[in-house]
Amino acid sequence: MLSKQPLPLMPSLPKSLPRICVALGFPTADQLASAAESEYKDGNIFLEFRLDFLKSPAAGIEALRAFKKKYPDSYLLATCRHRQASGHFHGDVQQQLRLLKESASAGATFIDLEIETAEQIKPELPALRETAPLCLSYHNFESTPALSPILKRLARIPCDAHKLAVTARKPSDNLRLFDLLRAPHEIPLIAMAMSEVGLVSRVLSPCIGSLYSYAAPSSEEGTAPGQVSAKLMRSLYRCEKINPHTRLYGVIANPVAHSKSPLIHNRAFQARRIDAVYLPFLVAPAHLGDWMKFASELPVSGFSVTIPHKQRIMRYLDIIDPQAKRIGAVNTVWRKAGKWRGANTDTEGVIQPLSKHLRLANASILIAGYGGAARAAAIALSDASAKVSITGRNFKSAQQLARVVKGTALTLEDSQSAHFDALIHATPVGMHPHSDACLFEDKIPAGIVMDMVYNPHETKLLKQARSQNATIIHGIDMLLEQAAHQFELWTGETAPRAVMKRAIEAC
Repeated sequence: MLSKQPLPLMPSLPKSLPRICVALGFPTADQLASAAESEYKDGNIFLEFRLDFLKSPAAGIEALRAFKKKYPDSYLLATCRHRQASGHFHGDVQQQLRLLKESASAGATFIDLEIETAEQIKPELPALRETAPLCLSYHNFESTPALSPILKRLARIPCDAHKLAVTARKPSDNLRLFDLLRAPHEIPLIAMAMSEVGLVSRVLSPCIGSLYSYAAPSSEEGTAPGQVSAKLMRSLYRCEKINPHTRLYGVIANPVAHSKSPLIHNRAFQARRIDAVYLPFLVAPAHLGDWMKFASELPVSGFSVTIPHKQRIMRYLDIIDPQAKRIGAVNTVWRKAGKWRGANTDTEGVIQPLSKHLRLANASILIAGYGGAARAAAIALSDASAKVSITGRNFKSAQQLARVVKGTALTLEDSQSAHFDALIHATPVGMHPHSDACLFEDKIPAGIVMDMVYNPHETKLLKQARSQNATIIHGIDMLLEQAAHQFELWTGETAPRAVMKRAIEAC
């Protein structure tokens, strides 16, 4: 009687993988090898070699072999995604299969194959799995469709891990992905949402149930929309240290990529040893209600609010500070006793720096501008018993704000012929990239000049004020104080202002 032959042992995934895989997609093998070396030296030992990005994918295999030999403790993922699945490989599927097998022989820890190709070569996949563990992946660069059918599709083919990369169009798309990750799975799952809206999923998914997340190298853009550098993922967002108890904060805006707030607040949390992370959230005006659903369910502990949401966010809040109500805008939201509360810390951003140079009661202060920031400054200074005047290019708008604070409206020409204890500039004039502009071309009509513009650090207005021996207050001083007050509202602790200021200056 013939004895049964034992089945070959399949390679298995490592029991523990780093939380961050750096995706490397370069046109030449030399660039790929150089980037891999640089990332490894920065502490990133888990790297994806995207062979399909290479002009000669075969050259990438030799680069992988050499790298694994030099750094045997590294974890290397080999991917050669076909162009029919939004990759860059133009050969046939047999060539693609051969490249993945050769990658495994060269030392790849495991290999990634898109479901579209896997379904075409299903009979050949057992042999492929004998060379290295296999991750079957699904990508959708347009939306976040129903996720359960996708997982069922992936489950029809035996493999060692599943990967879902979808595109978040609104905040709650991330919630559906998190719900999927929290459910039990027979084999490991990697899941994230691409796009800037999906950044939160890249940072949080490993602590929710994803085997790992992807990041871009420091030297180049990522291989998929929404990837940020591994350096940001590790040092700023602390992706590797986030746990289910980590409190989540952020800033909502549109656009949001330029915001300095994540750097300021994350450094502050780290300085005070608070287990929290602060993320930038891209929220379109039409998705503000969806954001509140997301923030409630995740849950988010608090968030900053900036353009264009400062007014509309008020309709979603349970309790609003009386001064913020009069301003008609909220820039800080937090949750307490199950209720959403709102305040406006832009007022502190004006009052605190100015108070260091001037007794506000009865001081004559000219505000240039009549938008949200100007309104916050005007109401805060009026509450402090200052004599407020409003000026700007649109005299009617200046009159409207002046009536609110029982102040005086002046044309720009008339304001320059007067003199004030302080001038607060609250318009975008002079902001980068139009830094050669200034509302006051000749005489600066005040002994103290505060510019809310912080990029550039020293605006044309401040340079002119300095040349006229005026005391100047930079925009970052306002930015620092409003952020510090936010931090204190959220945490109940004194803000580490020195740390926060260094973070702003390092931007």
